[in-house]
Amino acid sequence: MHTRHKLALVIGGTLAILAGVAHARPKLTGEAQLADMLKDRVAGKPVDCISLPMVSSSTVIDKTAIVYQMGGTYYVQRPVSGAADLDDDDVLVTRLYTSELCSIDTVQLHDRMSGFWRGFVALNKFVPYTRPPKVRAAS
Repeated sequence: MHTRHKLALVIGGTLAILAGVAHARPKLTGEAQLADMLKDRVAGKPVDCISLPMVSSSTVIDKTAIVYQMGGTYYVQRPVSGAADLDDDDVLVTRLYTSELCSIDTVQLHDRMSGFWRGFVALNKFVPYTRPPKVRAAS
């Protein structure tokens, strides 16, 4: 039993150290996170709507944007209002009447833990970001 107590203390101490190391790294700003996500990508012409069933994932960037991924394209949504309320721990709730999410729509923000409504964002145009085609070397 004495050995179990020592083992629990060692494990607890290790977890505390790891938690301290994780908190020691400065968290990137939303703009820095977005820039990192979009590195090596080029912006295309903004579009009014995206097909929601084609979206494979969405990422909330704190106080900055929502990024919707469709295949190899990232559609960046910088809301016209409510962006300051975006939190990467939010659950996005979207009510649509068609299969498209458009710049005239709104997205509700719900707290992940409580499920309570936290606010909403009014959408803007979606800016597609793709990787540029690889240039072949001339032979």
